[in-house]
Amino acid sequence: MRVEIVYFEGCPNWQEAGALVGAAAAGLVNVEITYRRVATDDEAAALSFAGSPTILVDGIDAFDDAVPVMELACRLYQTDAGLMGLPTVTQLLEALRRRLPID
Repeated sequence: MRVEIVYFEGCPNWQEAGALVGAAAAGLVNVEITYRRVATDDEAAALSFAGSPTILVDGIDAFDDAVPVMELACRLYQTDAGLMGLPTVTQLLEALRRRLPID
C-alpha cells in the first residue's frame, strides 16, 4: 500500500501528517509513505488534491468526504473535536484498514 502526503510548502500540517500516518501504519505491513509537494494552482488542479495535507492511499483520497480544490489551500478534517488541520491517528488507521488488500 502506498500512502502519499500531498502538500504545499506553506502548509503548517504536512510534516505532522506524515508522523500521524506513520503511527497509524505501525502495525500494518507493506505500507510505503511518500510525499509530493505541489507548487502551483495548476499542479493542485491536476491532482486528487483536496487541500494540504491531502492523504492518498494508492492514489485515492483516504477520506470519502474529500472535496477537490483547484488551488493551494489548507485542508480541514472533521474529527470528534471538530474541524482540525489533521485527521486523528484513529481516523487514519480506519482509512488504511478499509483499503487493505483482502486475502
